[in-house]
Amino acid sequence: MQLSDYRYQIQGVDVLDIADEFGLPLYVYDANKIIEKIGSLRSAFQGVNLKIKYAAKALTNLSILKLMKMQGIDIEVVSVNEARLALLAGFEPGQIMYTPSGNAWPEIQEALEMGLQLNADSLPLLEQIGQTYGSRYPVALRINPSIAEGGTFKIQTGHENSKFGIPNQYRDQILALVEQYQIPVVGLHIHTGSDFKDSNTFLKIADVLFDMAGDYPNLRFIDFGSGFKVAYREGDYYTNLNDLGARVSAAFRSFCDRYGREVELCFEPGKLLVSESGHLLVGVNVVKENPTRTFVQVNSGLNHLIRPMMYEAYHHILNVSNPAGAERLYDVVGYICETDTFALDRQLPEVRPGDVLSLENAGAYGFSMASNYNLRERPAEVLVYDGKPHLVRQRETFEDLVRGQVDIFSDELVAVSDDQVV
Repeated sequence: MQLSDYRYQIQGVDVLDIADEFGLPLYVYDANKIIEKIGSLRSAFQGVNLKIKYAAKALTNLSILKLMKMQGIDIEVVSVNEARLALLAGFEPGQIMYTPSGNAWPEIQEALEMGLQLNADSLPLLEQIGQTYGSRYPVALRINPSIAEGGTFKIQTGHENSKFGIPNQYRDQILALVEQYQIPVVGLHIHTGSDFKDSNTFLKIADVLFDMAGDYPNLRFIDFGSGFKVAYREGDYYTNLNDLGARVSAAFRSFCDRYGREVELCFEPGKLLVSESGHLLVGVNVVKENPTRTFVQVNSGLNHLIRPMMYEAYHHILNVSNPAGAERLYDVVGYICETDTFALDRQLPEVRPGDVLSLENAGAYGFSMASNYNLRERPAEVLVYDGKPHLVRQRETFEDLVRGQVDIFSDELVAVSDDQVV
């Protein structure tokens, strides 16, 4: 989002015009920013056989998935429904990496029969695959490296107490099951969380995977998951992709030489590709003065963007309709009936009832984690593509909220009413 002549714009489109056309609250995504991030990642890993797989859980809008497909990248999913949406977006089954986390066996079977590439995340699952299918389906192995890195504890997935992956201490047991059932292992996978500060973590991960790769002579890929840190505020640290690319690519080329042939180097970015593209536009309902605080109460809440309350995540906030106002200190809060805070002690240009605010970096784990708490509708979504805003998801209605509910008392209530009339 750019400020020009005191008007915020996305690809030259006035943000207030978007708000007027589609209503508030509203998720708005900038396609150019997504394309830019894909290009930056590719540029950082020149000289290796790189495969990018978009982590769909970050933002599962059909048009976003189609945009990813148009940019020539594959996709990573964690549920069969995400896979179904990927197929609707035009991905082939072989382009879809399916990474379960304790998913039910019938769903695992469905994913295999759909032709998805499975990441086996536990010894029991690996054994069940072997007992049921033998050597029929090639799998990848999700390894837990016992490395505690990546932002807050809630988003760390590679430490020894994590539920994710097969602990690397079980290397012998993994190999024994693979050999017993002749399971074709075509990939090794690790994802240890998000928000890594530097490339050293990836190099630690590389040591684990490269060492284990010697057990499996027919690998097609080594998958590092993701973990790229994006900047949420001015001066915030972020992953230096060029440094990461240079160091990891060098280590990977050396590994391929030792392995005896070239394999694919894979990453599964979600936040990196879509976070900065997203803006949650909200309207100001009330500016409420208390003796010690000034609250800006908006027409959204943790039901639309849960990250500040769930992860204590920081989201920069812009006053789109009054960017030149004198700055004051505010708490920006939502309309949900419990503590529901977007920002504390935030300096903003003067906020007035009716103003439009934008919560930045809202593309990843924003709408995809939204709910109907307090029986509130989820917002519409708009994608700005080729200089034009496009509605890519309709705003929910009350009818959407009650669809699927079954009234078991309707006949009884009618009978009672008839008796009363008599």
